[in-house]
Amino acid sequence: QVQLVESGGGLVQAGGSLRLSCAASGRTISSYAMGWFRQAPGKEREFVAAINWSGGSTNYADSVKGRFTISRDNAKNTVYLQMNSLKPEDTAVYYCAARSGSSWQKAIYEYAYWGQGTQVTVSS
Repeated sequence: QVQLVESGGGLVQAGGSLRLSCAASGRTISSYAMGWFRQAPGKEREFVAAINWSGGSTNYADSVKGRFTISRDNAKNTVYLQMNSLKPEDTAVYYCAARSGSSWQKAIYEYAYWGQGTQVTVSS
């Protein structure tokens, strides 16, 4: 069983930056692919970014490509999402997820473990 706890969310002005962290416990996530998803009010949860077990392969939603960077530190059992040039449309609850497979995937159903989420609000 993997427990995930996100942190680093908050209120930021448009154009600003935030760094989200996802700390895992219960098991080492070094063999897990990891993903970040988000859900805005009234909308479905959507894929943001994903990373394979080693950090050597990543993938991003078109809406965040070039602005967000996913990374991981397996020694710390932690995954990060660096968010730059934030826009009001990035406002959402951001969730970290773990997949018991080494390669990244975009589909929500591929991920068995989820955190509780952290709120990101971008003001205009």
